[in-house]
Amino acid sequence: MIAKTMAELEDVLAEELIGIGAENVEIGTRMVSFTGDKALMYKANIHCRTALRILKPILTFKAENADEVYDEVKKMNWDEYLSLDKTFAVDSVVYSHVFTHSKFVAYRVKDAIADYFMEKYGKRPSVSVSNPDLVFNIHITHKTCTLSLDSSGESLHKRGYRVAQTEASLNEVLAAGMILKSGWRGESTFIDPMCGSGTLLIEAAMIALGIPPGIHRKHFAFENWNDFDEELFSEIYNDDSGARDFPYRIIGSDISPKAIAVAEKNIRNAGLKKYIDLEVKTLQQYTEAPKPAGVLMTNPPYGERIKVDDIDELYALIGERLKHVFMGYRAYILSYKKECFDKIGLKAGKRFPLFNGQLECEMREYEIFSGKRKEQKRKYIHKSKNDKAFGKKINPKR
Repeated sequence: MIAKTMAELEDVLAEELIGIGAENVEIGTRMVSFTGDKALMYKANIHCRTALRILKPILTFKAENADEVYDEVKKMNWDEYLSLDKTFAVDSVVYSHVFTHSKFVAYRVKDAIADYFMEKYGKRPSVSVSNPDLVFNIHITHKTCTLSLDSSGESLHKRGYRVAQTEASLNEVLAAGMILKSGWRGESTFIDPMCGSGTLLIEAAMIALGIPPGIHRKHFAFENWNDFDEELFSEIYNDDSGARDFPYRIIGSDISPKAIAVAEKNIRNAGLKKYIDLEVKTLQQYTEAPKPAGVLMTNPPYGERIKVDDIDELYALIGERLKHVFMGYRAYILSYKKECFDKIGLKAGKRFPLFNGQLECEMREYEIFSGKRKEQKRKYIHKSKNDKAFGKKINPKR
């Protein structure tokens, strides 16, 4: 199977897959391949926080042109996957100098499926762009073609809890990836002082409490498959053995009352109101950090959303507040401009390359020490040795 993700989150997704029992895990570009049974496919959709979709390959072949793709696809026994009363759609991803038009490849795959049914039954299943019962994905690299069933349907970043959003809301998969890369698993306070619609807060709460990210989803594409096992899915969906206690607080604030109102709606819809404190508050108003010290993570506005003079002032303020107020915290700041990090004026530790949409970004870690440096280093352990994925080998895909 293939789990799709964002660039730079492949390593995190690989660890997640190993943690739920996947085997033969191999990292590729914006994807991780793995093997497992039907139960594992269901688990991957429900439990993997950094997966965008889970694909099940059903055919691999070589082709020189779109007509050869058509011929290979049409040879399949499509009754095994699709029936006349179901709708379908085809997505395509092409990395090839031979195939230059990905949409044309998708059209030829659709034609092959439709012609199979027309020749056999005199009818064809309908194509649906907006809400198909089944989605097929054709992926071409050079001359190698892989046709897969999309088991997810809507992208898995659409968790189901978001009822409102602010301008440039953080993608849920990116937010979860940021938290997992930081090593935070709920062992301390978590704060986002520029929380916007609350994505980081909600993803942090779900991680801390062991709540699967897919628990609020109304539907997965595999529920329309001919071999869907409702009893098995129900057993996996209702399994709460990973639930954990969380004795700390998750705290969010924002300068915008509108943003806090949006965050409040999303948090309430996610059923997490009792774990998250919200407040309309500016960064300047933080004169004392919440105790006990923990992790601060935020996605401040970038140049596209704020004037240059204001952005310099904002990032300088972030550095000043971290240094003088958030002693004992580990801070993680996401930005895409080196000048922004320069204005913070603090030495960064780890640097994590990430993508926020099309923007090539970086998340930098700042350890704000108070007291002896060695004691602080011992206090924060970035990876729990109890994690299921810890220390297991991941084979990079060449």
